[in-house]
Amino acid sequence: MKITRIETLETPTYPNLLWVQLHTDDGLTGLGETFSGPAPVAAYVHQTVAPYLLGKDPRAVERHYQALSGGMAHRAMGAEARGVSAIDIALWDLFGQSVGLPIYACLGGPVRERIRIYNTCAGYGYNVHKSRAPGGAFSASWGLGEHEGPYEDLIAWQEQGRAADVARSLLEMGITAMKIWPFDQFADETGGQHITLAQIEEGLKPFRQIREAVGLQMEIAVELHSRWNLQSAIRIAEALEEVKPPWYEDPIRMDNADALAEFARSTRVPVTASETLTTRYAFRELLERRAVGIVMLDPGWVGGLSEARRIAALAEAYHRPVAPHDCTGPVVYTAGAHLCLATPNAMIQEGVRAYYHGWYRDVLTELPAVADGFVAAPPGPGLGTRLLPDFAARPDVAVRASAL
Repeated sequence: MKITRIETLETPTYPNLLWVQLHTDDGLTGLGETFSGPAPVAAYVHQTVAPYLLGKDPRAVERHYQALSGGMAHRAMGAEARGVSAIDIALWDLFGQSVGLPIYACLGGPVRERIRIYNTCAGYGYNVHKSRAPGGAFSASWGLGEHEGPYEDLIAWQEQGRAADVARSLLEMGITAMKIWPFDQFADETGGQHITLAQIEEGLKPFRQIREAVGLQMEIAVELHSRWNLQSAIRIAEALEEVKPPWYEDPIRMDNADALAEFARSTRVPVTASETLTTRYAFRELLERRAVGIVMLDPGWVGGLSEARRIAALAEAYHRPVAPHDCTGPVVYTAGAHLCLATPNAMIQEGVRAYYHGWYRDVLTELPAVADGFVAAPPGPGLGTRLLPDFAARPDVAVRASAL
């Protein structure tokens, strides 16, 4: 078996996503994905990856990962890291297909049949442009725009003050954990250098609404998006302890492990970090300094499944769980579900119900099944899913190819 053609696919309908397809002379196609800045990632794939990978056997996944990952940055999720991540996921997909097994089986077999899922309370408009391809199930725009459907969670909790309604709806589906970010709106005023007591009280409102409505039935994770300096993040964390969140995610920028460790020492709530890091070396630094309680990695940024499993094993050595990130695209979401099934210290998988009940279905043939608050990876070979048969032919999709 050898790789004969490498394709990248972009569309303004999903302006931050890039898909990669690796075609082989055996008729198999491996699928990968990454998020943010698709144009430079596509350039990297065709200028650097294609000359190396074309003509080679895709089943030598580790050899190819070693050959390609040397250019990945230590911290930032640059074009090389994103490109390697997408390629690596596609290689694992091909490996699984070639032996007739799902990826989680190829990673050593399942340690569980399903994993708990939490809902990041985004909405249909995230990562979707209003000029959708014809035939879509709903209309949406970039950010907070037009929407249609029952799971517009972002507008509900952020603009309409209905955080309690979102929590009740999730509980009805069996989902007992959610994530919101009500302090981000105040970071813009000072560049994250200060937050007032009045702003903290305003940010606490959705948490208190949820606690008053459903008590402790719902875990409410806090996303801070690395928007704050150390002292402001500590001030927010102190105020939030009353609502007993399961974690504080990315409270400060991930450029100073000592500062993050100082934040971690200031609170009893675990720090979750970080979707913004690449490679095990950056995570090792946080773990050594006791700066992180829950390791969050994104298979589409960190270096693919090959690096994700290394990071998970490293975290396990420090008695830390992992919680794969996904608020991006359906392939990475699927890859994360496979990783969780094969990873002993996997804690929970991120999901966005507006995505997996919405536009994810416009892209892939199969998705991880969510039921009773848990998610399971597709059972088919490899990822267990493909791009929809007509996806590449859509008028809004641009396909670029390198071939033997």
